[in-house]
Amino acid sequence: MSYNLENQTLAFAGMCQAAALVQQVARQGTIEDKDTLSCTLNSILATDAAQTVDIYGNHDNVRLGYQTLIDQLNSDSSKKNAELTRYLVGLVALERKLAKRRDLLAMLGERIQQVKRQLHHFELLDEQVLANLAGIYSDIVSPIGPRIQVAGNPTYLQQSLVQHQIRALLLAGIRAAVLWRQLGGRRRHILFSRKKLVAQAQSALRY
Repeated sequence: MSYNLENQTLAFAGMCQAAALVQQVARQGTIEDKDTLSCTLNSILATDAAQTVDIYGNHDNVRLGYQTLIDQLNSDSSKKNAELTRYLVGLVALERKLAKRRDLLAMLGERIQQVKRQLHHFELLDEQVLANLAGIYSDIVSPIGPRIQVAGNPTYLQQSLVQHQIRALLLAGIRAAVLWRQLGGRRRHILFSRKKLVAQAQSALRY
């Protein structure tokens, strides 16, 4: 995979997209754009992509992520969202801890292979598959802390399908955070290279 700003921006946009979808389902109880949901969750399973963009299919599948990145990092943006920032910070922090645990990374790989086998019998958005993805996050990622506290409508947050979607999307966010680090992304880039990231995201949206 090419180690450049375009790919780093794509990975960070993937994180932003997962966080935005978590917020959406937690507040509204559903995600209307099922294609965006599918592409985001499918990124968890794309473990042998030849190119970075193949993880999401194409740039168009990450439009929500690119726009969220722009809104969050643009210095003159009035659309910054503190809740999304908290989710992104949490994902990066969890990934840093996960990266130090080879035992957990091995378990993660095994569980992802189980989901791939499950897809021979079920659709990706079937509740059983979502529950399996959610279980990977709950069993392997979440316990290493710090836990990400998701805010939303309590009525929706009590529903098992919503809980499964949130945890599966957080796992997708971790996947993007792993990719971001593999491509050379660092926390300091969010602070000091935000203009470059925003410009690259704006360029990607013009395609």
